[in-house]
Amino acid sequence: MKLIVFDIDDTLTKSEYQHQLAYVNTMKEFGITKINQVWSEYEHHTDSYILKVNYEANLKKDFDFEFLGRFETRMTQILLTLKQVSEIDGARDCITNFSKRSDYAIAFATGSLVQPALIKLNQAEIDFNEQLVVGSNSVFSRKEIVQGAINQAKLFHQVEHFEQIISVGDGIWDLNTARNLGIHFIGIGKKNLNDFNQASIQYHIEDWKEFSLKTMEQKFGIRC
Repeated sequence: MKLIVFDIDDTLTKSEYQHQLAYVNTMKEFGITKINQVWSEYEHHTDSYILKVNYEANLKKDFDFEFLGRFETRMTQILLTLKQVSEIDGARDCITNFSKRSDYAIAFATGSLVQPALIKLNQAEIDFNEQLVVGSNSVFSRKEIVQGAINQAKLFHQVEHFEQIISVGDGIWDLNTARNLGIHFIGIGKKNLNDFNQASIQYHIEDWKEFSLKTMEQKFGIRC
């Protein structure tokens, strides 16, 4: 069995705008008003880490993961007041097709907090098992999140290892995480295409309608 680990925002769902609006507004409600919104400047591109940095800079005290519960609840409430997110073209059918296969498993790894991520997947009508969605609720780095999703998939499918693991994401941080973990990577979307090309990405798609399982397996040397 092989495993594909999917990012969510702008990989499966058109949700970057809603996510960032709910995230920033929630920070402001908790008194975190001076926020560096140049997300690429952060060491870790995750909700928990970016919140930690801005929490400590604004409130002048150490960040505690226990705060995330209240923050996540309010962020979810705000997200539900915004325009519903939709799928990246073809994402729904792609996930459904993989869910029917016996030779591939899927999992979801997101820098988002989990509850907002579940809302986005539900709104986009993308099939998922909540046990296989790992977010940044207890860790700061994307490497830990993706590794957590891999571990959850092993437990869920009762396997000790996967023959091959492929990660999918829309950001250069997703590619770097995959390379740090020694797994394959598919880039998606136009936003970071220049960065992907400069990093000599092996496989890139604009959306899921362009995805080809055969092409992916050929590029990564995966046996059918």
